[in-house]
Amino acid sequence: MSRLNLVLLLALLASSVYLVRVSYETRRLFAELDRAQGQERQLVSEFERLKAERQAQATPLRVEKTARDKLAMRSATPAVTQYVVDAHAASGAEGRLP
Repeated sequence: MSRLNLVLLLALLASSVYLVRVSYETRRLFAELDRAQGQERQLVSEFERLKAERQAQATPLRVEKTARDKLAMRSATPAVTQYVVDAHAASGAEGRLP
């Protein structure tokens, strides 16, 4: 009987140690999951902010203003438009009849 009690006591101690270890690991994993979810929420909100900022930056009026101010571009008007005529193509077209 004494051996049986000793074996049962050892099994009880081993299962107790295992239970404590599993409980600790569960708490650690839950804390890690909670941190990851918090980071996910932060990243999602930052992504939404950046998306809204990108939309604000890409409005046609802002693009035109940036093109005028930083790149010194201007709208195309007949006064600043230059037409280039290909002399070779123009002479070849005269000799053909439709």
